[in-house]
Amino acid sequence: MQFNSDNAAAVHPAVWRAMMAADAPDAPYDNDSLSGRLDGVFSDLFGRECAVLWVASGTAANCLALAAMVPPHGAVVCHREAHIEMDEAGAPGFFLHGAKLLLADGQSAKVTPQTLTAVIDPIRDDVHQVQPHAISITQASEYGCVYRPAEVAEIAAFAKARGLGLHMDGARFANAVAHLGCTPAEAAGDVDALSFGFVKNGGMGAEAIVFFDVEAAKAIRYRRKRAGHLQSKGRFMAAQILAMLADDLWLENARAANAAAVAIAAAAPERLLHPVEANEIFLTCTAAEREALRAQGFAFYDWGADAARLVTSWDAKDGHVMALVKALAAL
Repeated sequence: MQFNSDNAAAVHPAVWRAMMAADAPDAPYDNDSLSGRLDGVFSDLFGRECAVLWVASGTAANCLALAAMVPPHGAVVCHREAHIEMDEAGAPGFFLHGAKLLLADGQSAKVTPQTLTAVIDPIRDDVHQVQPHAISITQASEYGCVYRPAEVAEIAAFAKARGLGLHMDGARFANAVAHLGCTPAEAAGDVDALSFGFVKNGGMGAEAIVFFDVEAAKAIRYRRKRAGHLQSKGRFMAAQILAMLADDLWLENARAANAAAVAIAAAAPERLLHPVEANEIFLTCTAAEREALRAQGFAFYDWGADAARLVTSWDAKDGHVMALVKALAAL
């Protein structure tokens, strides 16, 4: 019974069907008819002009997006527990040719203008110190907590006032939109680039970088090629993304994952370390309790010495969810 990661979930049947339908001769790289539809589809989704590039991983999406904003001698300000800091093996430094990450604090892995100020203000405008060029926020955060539109707007205003780019890591953007019940545009706010996640939400191996600064996408096309992410049969990448966006499948999947997380959280509210606003649950849980859960067939990650992280997915089975609910209630 898998609750360790939404990456462990199945690929949605609609994605497989779309890839099979794309299995016909077409122009290579991103010159195919499906890739050619992405800019328009995302522009309609967000209600403003977008330029969209597909890549094979969230790491590449994050780092290529940031490469549009940050020179090698610059820095990105992010939460100290952001994915780009904790889980990407130094990829930002690799893709950005040495640019630095500056780490901010914030409740539930969310930054605020105040915590950003605490990092930025002590930096002298001096050739001897690394200067910030962009901010990266995560929607939903590494602890499954969601930025409200007003919070994103406040950070966006702060970034503009400081002359900084703003990137959003949206590996679980769908879960955030589903929780907020707002439009994608409201959940993204006035960011310059969004890494729009699909793999965790029923996709197979395609993520989208959505550039709201359309000019920035032009140079990143070259960087994508140089990084080895310009796949020769790109139509299969575009097919996955278009299938997920069709008829709001991406939102339907996210709602299912979120609902499973809410059901599990309700079984042990006194154990919650963070509000459950997406599809991640963080619980206080002793080593003995974790061992007891695993003995019953539940897979999940330890989170330090006295906690566990459980992640639900779009295809969470009702029987598995209810079994976990009962097991948690019995601890």
